[in-house]
Amino acid sequence: MGCLGNLIWFICGGLISGLSWCLAGLLWCITVVGIPVGVQCFKYATLCFFPFGKEVEYSDSTFSLLVNIIWIVVSGVPLAIEHAIWGVVFCITIVGIPFGLQHFKLAKFALMPFGTRVR
Repeated sequence: MGCLGNLIWFICGGLISGLSWCLAGLLWCITVVGIPVGVQCFKYATLCFFPFGKEVEYSDSTFSLLVNIIWIVVSGVPLAIEHAIWGVVFCITIVGIPFGLQHFKLAKFALMPFGTRVR
């Protein structure tokens, strides 16, 4: 399911989702202070391009909490809303439920991406 799911995902919405993360990364890279966050956005775009077969592990640290708070205010909410809407759209049909569940996973990830590890 991983390879075939990722291929279908990329064609049916993964490209748009990944490009949204790339746009967020470009906006963060405009400022010198935001460059580390922008670089992380580009790394997370690869997760949005091909999410099947990958798991997200969340951890706790003070620095990632502070960065996540700033992230939620600036970029997290629009990306999470985008993924949630796509998740609802895909879950309308039985065939699209796996894709909808991936979007819901990415919506949660979009709210708190820092301090996570993708396996």
